[in-house]
Amino acid sequence: MIIIINYGMGNLRNVEKALASMNQQVKISDNIDDIKNSDAIILPGVGSFKSAMDNLRKLNLVDTIVSEIKSKKPFLGICLGMQVLFEKSEEGNTSGLGILKGKVKRFKHSLKVPHMGWNTVRKKSRNNLFEDIPDESFFYFVHSYYVGPLDKSIIVGETEYGIKFASAIAGDNIYGVQFHPEKSQSVGLKLINNFIYACKKNNTMS
Repeated sequence: MIIIINYGMGNLRNVEKALASMNQQVKISDNIDDIKNSDAIILPGVGSFKSAMDNLRKLNLVDTIVSEIKSKKPFLGICLGMQVLFEKSEEGNTSGLGILKGKVKRFKHSLKVPHMGWNTVRKKSRNNLFEDIPDESFFYFVHSYYVGPLDKSIIVGETEYGIKFASAIAGDNIYGVQFHPEKSQSVGLKLINNFIYACKKNNTMS
């Protein structure tokens, strides 16, 4: 069972539909037992970093999410759901989950913010998240902030919008994308399917 964490931030139904189309058992939930008993976790997100962390704290989900990730359970963070993995954000000067070292930064250039629409992702290193996905494929973005990982080795995809920024990360059981695969048509569905395959490869799902 894949759990999509419901914390009031994001297009949960679109992610659910994408997984259901692949005949995956999926449930949207904010229940701690559901999260603990899941085979994998997806944390989508749209909105502000501060609101996301406030909501996770109000639901008492922070410790559970951190514990499950540290137990090596497969985790996919989408957009804001990837950003909260990091230590801190310039948005509201708020602390995140602190799973990954680095800071979430705001775009500071002359281009229109938020960065919205289709843009390419260039592969930085080989990773099963992008298996059989052509380099520089287009994905759909909506964001004003981007992640700055201290460990550059976790960056598996990069996008250019005024600057080059990390648009996909991966390390052990943790995957994160700044774009919205659930809105990125066939290539986005392929990426989600690759995440499912990675879960099965790690023997966390049947």
